[in-house]
Amino acid sequence: MKIYRNLEDFTPLENAVVTIGTFDGVHIGHQKILSHLKESAKKINGETVLLTFYPHPRLIINPDDDTLRLINDIDEKVRQLALAGIDHLIITPFSRDFSNQTPEEYISNVLVGKLGTKKIVIGYDHHFAKDRKGSLADLQEYAEIFDYTVDQIPEQDINDIAVSSTRIRESLIKGDIKTANLYLGYPFELTGNVVRGDQIGRTIGFPTANLSIREKHKLIPAYGIYAVEVAIYDRINEVETGEYCPPEPIQLAKGMGYIGTRPTVDGMNRTIEISLLDFDQDIYGKTLSVKFTHFIRHDERFDGLEPLMKQIRADEAEIRKIYNL
Repeated sequence: MKIYRNLEDFTPLENAVVTIGTFDGVHIGHQKILSHLKESAKKINGETVLLTFYPHPRLIINPDDDTLRLINDIDEKVRQLALAGIDHLIITPFSRDFSNQTPEEYISNVLVGKLGTKKIVIGYDHHFAKDRKGSLADLQEYAEIFDYTVDQIPEQDINDIAVSSTRIRESLIKGDIKTANLYLGYPFELTGNVVRGDQIGRTIGFPTANLSIREKHKLIPAYGIYAVEVAIYDRINEVETGEYCPPEPIQLAKGMGYIGTRPTVDGMNRTIEISLLDFDQDIYGKTLSVKFTHFIRHDERFDGLEPLMKQIRADEAEIRKIYNL
C-alpha cells in the first residue's frame, strides 16, 4: 500500500476507484465497503484509493468539542487498511477551506482533478462539501460531465457500519472485550510508549510497564484487569509518505493489562499498566501495541496490599490458563 500525507502528493490515476471516510475502527462493517471497492477495481483493471482525514474533521469543525473518542489511532488505522489490501491511502489534513468547497468544486477539484476518479463507492447517506450539502444526487448529476460512475452501498450495509461502530464503543466502555472484538474482526488495541511510573508494582512483586497513549482522543476501555497480547517495538514512528510496510515487532509477549486509578494505594490519576508474563527485560522507551483479548474483572479497592497481591496472583493464574502458559 502506498501512503500520501496530502492530496497534493497524489498523482491522479487512470482508473481510480475511490471511497472517502474516516473509517475509524476499520471494522467488519467497513470491510464490506472495502471488499466492494476492491471488486469494483478488479472489474475495470483499476486501483483502489481511500481518502481519509487527519486530524479528524470534528476537531476542526468543532474545536471545543472534547467528546471525540477514536477506536483507532492513525498508526493502527493504517495497519488495518494495509491488511485489507488497499492500493493507495491518502491521509490529508482536514481544513475549513477544504470543507467550504461547493459540491461542484469538490467533485471537480478533488474527485476528478486530484484523484482521477473513474468510480466512486459511497454509502446511501454520504454527504460532502460545504455544510454537507453535497449528496448522491450531485455525484450522479456530474458523473457524465466528468466521466465517472457511482456505486452506492446499500442502506442495510451502511446501517451495519453504524451499528458496528456504536456496539464497539459501547462494549469497550463496559469492558465487554469479546463483543468489541467480534465487531472489529480483530483484537482491540492500545498503542503507546513505556514511561517510568512510581514502581509500586515492583515493590509488591508485580513489575509493570506504564503506558503513555500516543493519541489523546483514543477510546480507553473500562477500568479493570485484562488478558493481553503485546507486540514490542523499538519505536513506531509517524506514518510517512511512500510504500508502507507494517513495522515488525522485536518481541511478542503475553501479559496482564490494568486500567484504573489504583484505589488500594490511593491513586488519583488513571494509569495503564502492563505486566508481561515470563519477561524480565528493560523496555523503557519502547513502543507497545497491546491487544486486549479477554476481560478478567473490574477495578476495585482492597483493604491493604496483602489482599490486593492475593487477587493479582489469582488474576495472573487465570490469564496463564487462558494462554496455556
